[in-house]
Amino acid sequence: MKKLIIYTSVALAVLFTGVSCTKDLTDLNNDKKKPAGVSQGALFASAQKELVDAVTSTNVNLNIFRLIVQHWQETTYLDESRYDLNTRSIPDNFWDAIYTDVVKDLEESRGVVNADATISDGVKKNQIAQIEIMSVYAFSVGVNTFGDIPYKKAMDIENIFPSYDGAQAIYDDMIVRLNAAIGALDAGSGSFDNSDLIYRGDIVKWKKFANSLKMRLGMILADVSPAVAKKIVEEASPGAFGANDDNATFPYSTVPPNTNPLWEDLVQSQRQDFVGANTLIDFMNARNDPRRAIFFTQRGGTYIGGNPGSSSPFSNFSGPGTLLTKKDLVGLLIDYAEVEFMRAEALERQFAVGGTPKEHYDNAIRASFQYWGLTTADADTYLARPDVAYATATGTYKQKIGEQKWVALYNRGYDAWVEWRRLDFPKLKVPNRAQSVTPLRFTYSIDEQNLNRTNYDAAAAAIGGDVVATKLFWDKF
Repeated sequence: MKKLIIYTSVALAVLFTGVSCTKDLTDLNNDKKKPAGVSQGALFASAQKELVDAVTSTNVNLNIFRLIVQHWQETTYLDESRYDLNTRSIPDNFWDAIYTDVVKDLEESRGVVNADATISDGVKKNQIAQIEIMSVYAFSVGVNTFGDIPYKKAMDIENIFPSYDGAQAIYDDMIVRLNAAIGALDAGSGSFDNSDLIYRGDIVKWKKFANSLKMRLGMILADVSPAVAKKIVEEASPGAFGANDDNATFPYSTVPPNTNPLWEDLVQSQRQDFVGANTLIDFMNARNDPRRAIFFTQRGGTYIGGNPGSSSPFSNFSGPGTLLTKKDLVGLLIDYAEVEFMRAEALERQFAVGGTPKEHYDNAIRASFQYWGLTTADADTYLARPDVAYATATGTYKQKIGEQKWVALYNRGYDAWVEWRRLDFPKLKVPNRAQSVTPLRFTYSIDEQNLNRTNYDAAAAAIGGDVVATKLFWDKF
């Protein structure tokens, strides 16, 4: 075939341009618009975007976490608000998003970095460390969604039927990987630079990001392995986020197809599929929370949420706020408010991270207000309320922190779902005509059941059944 192409090219050249047949024309076979290889930076940037897209999207075929935690409610099509995962391909699409779109690109980027003899050892170490941090983040999403998953052999091209690793063993390994990555990061050397869309190559901030992720993983282990969690959190907290400027944000563009997925679903689609859920709006109304004006629109001069699982016409209820419809609203992986809530909880668990639970709880709420464009004075007025103040708010520390963290994680439905399972607050409603309990995990993908049956069966048995009611190993209460 190659000879035929060359011959045809030469014949055409002679016919139309009179080029001598003695000239080497083999390069005419190369399509200069299609590169033979992709750079490590392009692969790394793609993985970052795909990961943020997966946890940010509100597409009901992929990400229904805002509905699960009752931040939002559907207006017309109610399957997802009623927790119907059995007849939907949502778990399959989320599984593919993590493995195919994120982990695969990261592993390919790693291969290109290792094979690139033109970069210095310092740059290579930083790039590999950044890939490791993003990979741990992606796998943490996978394991916190499904439980036991393919991990060590997940990207082995020679093994198309990978076995599943135990979720707790995966956690142990992710901490080892994070420790190694944190130790390898060197602010004196270059990195992915502008191909790093989150921090633009700022290694100091990458260290803070890695420590914040490590702290999150440690806190998730707190009920099942308190001594291990204590060690992890105490190691990570001093190097974790200290201000909103540290937040791990993704800069979406005003130019499609790189806009925030929310704009695509809320504006570009010209659909009106979502309103606020009354679970959240009623909670905020009771506390006169000024973030309502940013989170939601008003209906008749007030904020009204739809009942989970019930038809909730868009014109009758508060829709997503206008800020959420911006094309370039940033995506968010971890923020300072989350870290401060973790510090407050850590102290309640007798972990030595400095300060008092009240100080960190207050800092977390102030950070949330600041992130959403409100003032410290607004936050302090809110914190002065007896039903918000740490000393007087209702319930245990898990309730106080869990409820306020749930509000602060607005527009981060996935993370709110993880925290709801971990802290057991707030108390979510049973949706009208619910198809299941509030999902505690996603079921495995249909492809795994059909194509990797032996390993699927073993994994399902190991976790206690491939159903949404199965608790993950860290969900003890």
